[in-house]
Amino acid sequence: MPPKLFTVDEANGLLPRLEPLVRHLMEKRERLREHQTVVVKYRARAGGNGGAFLGGQFAQAKQEIERLAAELQEGIQEIESWGCVVKDLELGLVDFPARRGQEQVFLCWRLGESRIAYWHGLEEGFSGRKPLDDRSPD
Repeated sequence: MPPKLFTVDEANGLLPRLEPLVRHLMEKRERLREHQTVVVKYRARAGGNGGAFLGGQFAQAKQEIERLAAELQEGIQEIESWGCVVKDLELGLVDFPARRGQEQVFLCWRLGESRIAYWHGLEEGFSGRKPLDDRSPD
């Protein structure tokens, strides 16, 4: 099945649902990173003492990593089920497939932006963003 192609109005209409979910996923990503730091620290410590027991904090951190990773994946899948493409959770970047004339492009949104104001080609990415103008994607 071909990807959903968004109009600017359709993409903007999705932002009230998308924004809180992306914000929530970014918070989960930050907590995941914190637990990963604990695991790395304990593994380094275990390597220095011959692999001694790592303790309950290590096991708890590993469980939290698994739980948070699953929740992140679930949230990303929800966004993608709407037809969007999650590009970068560090920056809160989400793209919306669209058409610009005969060309397929992405409407580009970043957490904190109140509306869709940019687009880029399929191979350009965030650094290639261009402002929407009177030749906006259809």
